[in-house]
Amino acid sequence: MAATNNPMEQDPSGAPAISCTPLLVGGLKVDVYGLTELPTGASKVSCLWLHHPRLRAKEDMASIANQILSAYHEQRSTTRGLIAVAFDMRNHGSRLVEETGNLSWREGNKTHAQDMLGTITGAVTDTMHLLDLLEGYLFGAGDGPGAMDRSGNRNRHIDNNLVLGVSLGGHSAWQLLFADPRVTAGVIVIGCPDYMYLMKDRARLSKLQTFIQFDAGSSFIGSRDFPEALVDACKKYDPKGILFRSEDIPTSAADADQAALRPLLDSRVAGKRFQVLSGGADKLVPYRASESFVNFFQTIANGWYKDGGVYVENNIYEGVGHQFTAEMKKDAVNFVLESVALADKTTSSKI
Repeated sequence: MAATNNPMEQDPSGAPAISCTPLLVGGLKVDVYGLTELPTGASKVSCLWLHHPRLRAKEDMASIANQILSAYHEQRSTTRGLIAVAFDMRNHGSRLVEETGNLSWREGNKTHAQDMLGTITGAVTDTMHLLDLLEGYLFGAGDGPGAMDRSGNRNRHIDNNLVLGVSLGGHSAWQLLFADPRVTAGVIVIGCPDYMYLMKDRARLSKLQTFIQFDAGSSFIGSRDFPEALVDACKKYDPKGILFRSEDIPTSAADADQAALRPLLDSRVAGKRFQVLSGGADKLVPYRASESFVNFFQTIANGWYKDGGVYVENNIYEGVGHQFTAEMKKDAVNFVLESVALADKTTSSKI
C-alpha cells in the first residue's frame, strides 16, 4: 500500500485571498470562507462544505475555498451568495486525541478499519449537526456576523448545500450525499463509495493474516480486522452497503433488483449531482475500488433510473496518483459553479 501523502500539496492557484471567519458552532471550530464578500442584497446563500484528507486539517482546504469563491465572485451575482465551510474531522487538527488512531495497519494501527470508518461517519454526523445550526450562528435574527441589511425586513437563508471532499474527505462526501437530503451536489476527489472493497484491497496489500489469498479475501469481511459490527456500519452508512449490503454489485445494471433499489435511490439521491474525480495511478485509493459502483451508478442514472434526476460525472485522470491536481481543481470549480447556478432553477421548479 502506498504511503500517505498530502494530496493538497499543489502549486497555489493565484486566486485572490478570500475572507475567513473563525467561529465556534455547536462546540465545533469552523472556518467560514466568503462571509465578508456576500453581496449586499443577496438573501439566498449556497454553502459548500469542505472535508479534508486523512492526517490533514481544516486549514488545508483554504486554497480550494479561495479558488472556488474567487471564481464565483467573478460572476458578480447580486441575488445569491456562496460561502465555504471547513472543520476538523474527528481526531484531526484541533480535535486530535491520539495520533495512532489516524495511522494505517502498516503503520502499526491494529484498528485502522474501525478508526477510519469512525472518522468518516463522524464527519457526516458533524456536518449534519452543523447544517442544523450554522444559519442561526451566521445570520441569527438579522444580527449575526453575516447578516444583511434588514431593510425590507429580509434576512439571509442557506437554501442550498454542496460538499467537496478529498481522500478521507472524499469517502465522507460520498456518505454525506447518501445521508442528508439537504446536500444536493458533491465533488468527490480520490474518494471511495465502497468501504468494504477498499479495506479488503488494503488488507491484501498490507499482507494481513486475515486476508486469505485462496478465497480472494472474502473471509476478511467479518474477521478480527473487519468485524461484523463494522460490516453492519457499512450497510448503514456506506453507499455500496446501503444499496447492496454485503452482496456483489451487479455486473449489468439491467440485472439489478429495481424494485428493491428504487425506494432507496428515491430516498437517498434523487435529484442530486455527483462529480467523481479519480487518479488513474492512485495506489492509496485505487480507482478499481470505486469502479464497479461508479459504473453501475452512472449507468442507472442514464438508464432505468433516469427519472430520478441524478447526474453522475466520472472523471479519471491518467497518470495521476493520490493527488488533487490543478486540472482536477479546475473541473471541480466548474462543477460547483454549475451546481450553484442550478440552485435557483431547482428552487423555482419546486415552488
